[in-house]
Amino acid sequence: MYAVFKRELFSFLSSMVAYITIGIFLLVSGLLLWFFPDTSVLDYGYAELDGFFSLVPYLFMFLIPAITMRSFAEERKEGTFELLITRPIQIWQIIVAKYLASLVLVLFALIPTLIYYYSISKLGFPEGNIDSGSVIGSYIGLFLLGAAFTAIGIFSSALTKNQVIAFVISAALCAFAFLGFDYSSQIAAFQSMENIIRNLGINQHYTSISRGVLDTRDLIYFISFSVLFLLFTKLIIGGKR
Repeated sequence: MYAVFKRELFSFLSSMVAYITIGIFLLVSGLLLWFFPDTSVLDYGYAELDGFFSLVPYLFMFLIPAITMRSFAEERKEGTFELLITRPIQIWQIIVAKYLASLVLVLFALIPTLIYYYSISKLGFPEGNIDSGSVIGSYIGLFLLGAAFTAIGIFSSALTKNQVIAFVISAALCAFAFLGFDYSSQIAAFQSMENIIRNLGINQHYTSISRGVLDTRDLIYFISFSVLFLLFTKLIIGGKR
């Protein structure tokens, strides 16, 4: 399992795809946070990162599918998928190894954004005037969101050997998981179940954690969501095997 994880991670890091994808993510998030007037924290005037944490989920809808689209799709396209699944390693170990490798890359993309917290803390008046608890909770929420989106991306990559199709499926599923349930709850026929439908979506739980309050229900939701899509992936891979 460790060998598959290391192989997957090094294959990402040895290609330009990971660097370009993470670079674009950091560039866009930096422009949105500091330069564009409608979202700039400098124009907003308050020492907080709420705008950043509300924008990143939408960037994740493209960043994470770009990272995960090659996980199984490339294996099948290059003909190494059959070789991999005939090795003396269980299917779930292959899936988890690829999942963790992709998740590490998501973490690599988030770590440089800590400079935003440091910068705003220094710019605050008085210096350090920022709600650190809320920022920590929001970063935990982003990591859990990334874990959920990564599970969706791994599942989408297992469906096809075409990386572009895997990207599109993953982006669509991530968008629906984050926004679809909120919009569905506003349909008149579902008004009586509005709260239940909202709680099925990721956005409700991500917003809850971003307030700086770690509720075990939110943690269980994200863990269950990720495990569910990894189980779906196991069913797909098992069927192909």
